[in-house]
Amino acid sequence: MSTMRSEDFEAAYETLATAIDSAGPEREALFLTRLALLLGHELGDIAAFRKAILTALEGIE
Repeated sequence: MSTMRSEDFEAAYETLATAIDSAGPEREALFLTRLALLLGHELGDIAAFRKAILTALEGIE
């Protein structure tokens, strides 16, 4: 997995937070699912996509 510059990571965080707020609590899960699938498609690598999912789960368990 490639790394993002810290200032780009911060901008990505802010953009994501704004989008989640815009989607609203009732559509947050749908938005995040659609976003994950779109990013997985852009990534084009199922192994990397699965690894990212597992990594994301580690941080919330």
